[in-house]
Amino acid sequence: MSSAAAPTTSSTTAPAVQARARAGVHRSVLVTPHWAATRAGEEVLAAGGSAVDAAIAAAAALSVVYPHNTSLGGDLVALVRTADGRIRCVNATGPAGAATDATALRGRHGGEMPVRGADTVTVPGAVRGWEALATVAGRLPWAQLLAPAIRWAREGVPVSRSLHRAIGHTLPDLKTGEGLAELLAPGGRPLRHGELLVQSALAETLVQVAAGGPSAFYTGDLAARLVDGLRAAGSPLRTDDLAAFTPEVTDPLVRDVAGRTVVTSPPNTQGFALLRTLAAAEAAGLTPERALSAGVEVLARELYACGLLRDGVLADLRTGGPSADDLMTMDAGEVPDVPVARRALNTASGDTVGISAVDDDGTAVSLIQSVYGHFGSFVLDPATGVLFQNRGSSFSLEQGSPNLAAPGRRPSHTLMPVMTLRGDRVETVCSVMGGKAQPQVHAQVLLQSFAGRTAAESVSAPRWVVGPLDRTDPPEGARLEADADDAVADALDAAGFAVTTIPATDEDTGQVNLVLISPDGGFDAAADPRADGTCVLVERRSS
Repeated sequence: MSSAAAPTTSSTTAPAVQARARAGVHRSVLVTPHWAATRAGEEVLAAGGSAVDAAIAAAAALSVVYPHNTSLGGDLVALVRTADGRIRCVNATGPAGAATDATALRGRHGGEMPVRGADTVTVPGAVRGWEALATVAGRLPWAQLLAPAIRWAREGVPVSRSLHRAIGHTLPDLKTGEGLAELLAPGGRPLRHGELLVQSALAETLVQVAAGGPSAFYTGDLAARLVDGLRAAGSPLRTDDLAAFTPEVTDPLVRDVAGRTVVTSPPNTQGFALLRTLAAAEAAGLTPERALSAGVEVLARELYACGLLRDGVLADLRTGGPSADDLMTMDAGEVPDVPVARRALNTASGDTVGISAVDDDGTAVSLIQSVYGHFGSFVLDPATGVLFQNRGSSFSLEQGSPNLAAPGRRPSHTLMPVMTLRGDRVETVCSVMGGKAQPQVHAQVLLQSFAGRTAAESVSAPRWVVGPLDRTDPPEGARLEADADDAVADALDAAGFAVTTIPATDEDTGQVNLVLISPDGGFDAAADPRADGTCVLVERRSS
């Protein structure tokens, strides 16, 4: 497999695959936002791996080829359905370290957490998340799962459109000589679209994880070197913080809406917002078609309200945050005022990857992995090649907040994998990159599919997002892609939002990876044209 060339696709056409069930043939389908990650998953599927194996291999590859969106130093949340019909949620969102001190943070930064820097680094959960997923439904050894990622890191991969865009946005904020600056602009010259991104130190880190399993990342020599790099950057995280981390494997958040069962992740994630919004559309008597046109007014208002709840009260359920039931019924008008700087969407792009994978034995996974902002905290350890997330920027510094930065507490979180079922049959597996706008993107794409659109039509359809768009915007802003119907613009205006038109299929409305499964077992999958992704169908003879 060569790393020197990437497939080319139209910027407005969603890569898609459709396949009927075939007697005596085992089929798997995988959708990712980058062609190299899809190839990584294809490689392990062809070797007999499960959908979960493919998702892990793709997630590892994305940690190499999409560093603006994900890393070994980030977090993971996933839904995994096994062939027996059981669905579990893997919450691998890391907490603040034991030395976290909100008073000291206020002394350094004032009343709000910083956006970047060492104080925003929380324990990285993703690699332990891979381990939890593999325990549920994995088959292949770590060396086989991580081999493609090691190859891309060692040999290099061409800089994608999305990464090139992120480099341009980020370079003005970097300091010459720091690890991230050297990665993005070696020798002082920014990498260009199509040039090779080589990460030798990261390749060696992946080799150690492949040999020792995920525990190698959290204990022993590698963990000590990771903490040395963090300490040099000013982070209070220590080896004990890494060694103590264990993902939470729980029941998912489930609600029946309009004849379907919608499944997502519970708090500390914002999965509740999708369920509230779909329930509001159902209560208003909106068909999917109506909800996507004039009914956008209902969706937009509910999603805006959910954003207030997320930014005002969502927190770690284990340390005093509200329950999913509370969030489903809470009046957003009673939430204390939250500064616009903390509510800002900062556009939907640049923080996350989503992976959707399905086997025709009923195994399915929606995996979301993230560094939160473009290139996370900007803290990249040159010795290990690991870039760390800035998820701690989501904490509050307000005394009494359930989301106050505190030892062992997980911050409020944007990651939210999604599945839908009809009866006991998986109907939809959806994964979204979109930051705080993930519930908005999920709602629109799911409604497109509920209205009978194909996967390609659903992910390609014009989209919008509501809420303050950056830290200086008024609260009631909205972005609408230029090819949207006038009825949508009118509905957003009627809902009280000041609409800004953006280009069609713009990355600022997120990236979606979608698989639809028909009652007869057919697959219909598509990757969002807003990303660099592809789909693959792998067939092998049933044993």
